Amino acid sequence: MFRIVDKLLARNCEGLCRRDFLQIGTLGLGGLTLTDLLRIDAQAGTGNSLLKDRSIVMLNLQGGPTHIETFDPKMTAPSEYRAMFGEVKTSLPGVTFGSHFERMAKHAHQMSVVRSFRHGNGSHGTASALVASGGNPTGANMGSLYGRIAGMTNPTTGVPNVAIIQPGAVGEKYRKLGAAASRITSTGSLSKQYQPFDPSAGGDVVDNMELRIPESRLGNRRSLLGGLDNFRRRVDALDALGGTDQFQQQAFDVILGGISDAFDLSKEDPNVVKRYDTSHVDIPKYLYKKKNKNLAKQSPASLGRQMLMARRLVESGCRFVTVTSAGWDMHGNAFGVDDGMPILGTAVDISVSAFLEDLAQSGLSEKVLLIITGEFGRTPKINSKGGRDHWGNLCTLAFAGGGLPMGQVIGQSDRRASVPASDPVTTRDLLGTVMHYLLDIAELRLVPGIPSDIARALGSIQPISQLA
Repeated sequence: MFRIVDKLLARNCEGLCRRDFLQIGTLGLGGLTLTDLLRIDAQAGTGNSLLKDRSIVMLNLQGGPTHIETFDPKMTAPSEYRAMFGEVKTSLPGVTFGSHFERMAKHAHQMSVVRSFRHGNGSHGTASALVASGGNPTGANMGSLYGRIAGMTNPTTGVPNVAIIQPGAVGEKYRKLGAAASRITSTGSLSKQYQPFDPSAGGDVVDNMELRIPESRLGNRRSLLGGLDNFRRRVDALDALGGTDQFQQQAFDVILGGISDAFDLSKEDPNVVKRYDTSHVDIPKYLYKKKNKNLAKQSPASLGRQMLMARRLVESGCRFVTVTSAGWDMHGNAFGVDDGMPILGTAVDISVSAFLEDLAQSGLSEKVLLIITGEFGRTPKINSKGGRDHWGNLCTLAFAGGGLPMGQVIGQSDRRASVPASDPVTTRDLLGTVMHYLLDIAELRLVPGIPSDIARALGSIQPISQLA
């Protein structure tokens, strides 16, 4: 997210290079100094009652997860409709999950499972964008919409407020694994500067997360920061915001805090890393050779590490983290439910249960809401290839933790798990739940600089009633 390098001399007539000062790489704010960003965030409302001290982690199961084999097994339906691998009892009496969620079943009392989520869209691209945005009028994903209101940087820690964690973010060896990030990171009508921070982007993005000052200069960082800010003002005439010692001090404190540590899993307790580990949950070579040579890219081997990084980010003050998990398009031409669920479902089971246990041990369970969803569900009837096809009439959605009412099933599906039978939940309800969780919506209209259409649209939304 930032870097300071020690090559400040003999670079140009000023002895400086424009790239060799404080940078906020992927926040897309045109190279503003951290001091400037802190000042902007404060003006955007950071620190007032609008923003709640909470975070969201959204696990996006890309491709369209089967709602039946995950949270609605429907074992009372005819065999061609019910969960292919059966069900497992949960910690909630009378409630079952798909059989590959044994670990998560023990946490069902910490979860609210929605069995009546529907939006009706069965097309990957548009359905992904619809769920990611919650159908808000800007078309921006919910994280970016939040960033437009709250600012894109946490001014206390310097960590991005909005981030996406793809496989490549947790190790070079995972960089080739699949993710359709563009489907869920659109900023719609908002500026591109509200794009979620993506540590897997590589190049300058990752380089800029490093603080590059030799040991000999540690004692003079304060004067270095002042010099950099002064230079930036001279070169780019960015003194319009005015300078205050408060924000310069805050920027200095952020740098000393070593915020790039949040992205460094090597600093994590090895025992914790082991609990999250899904590297052994991989796609057998015979399977992708038999079906599709590109199937190897859908491996969930990195998912545990992705969820661990999400925990580290929210612990450091990031407010909206999206984690991607690919491969859920289970028609049967590549993965089917028959050979895909044992692999992808097991990885989700391991990583989500580890995440919930980790939050509890870290004291974050009340402040972090986990949302599990995807672009749509799968057809109620199993097809001839051992898979299920696109289905927007009933979709996967579950919540965990966050201090909201948990230990419940919201809504019911019909007898074949094809449409909602009660308490239908829409993307607008999802948007309302997310925004009410992160913001005091009543305060939104009082914040200067928020576009009136956003304020009006969010002012009329409501959370899912059972989670209010």
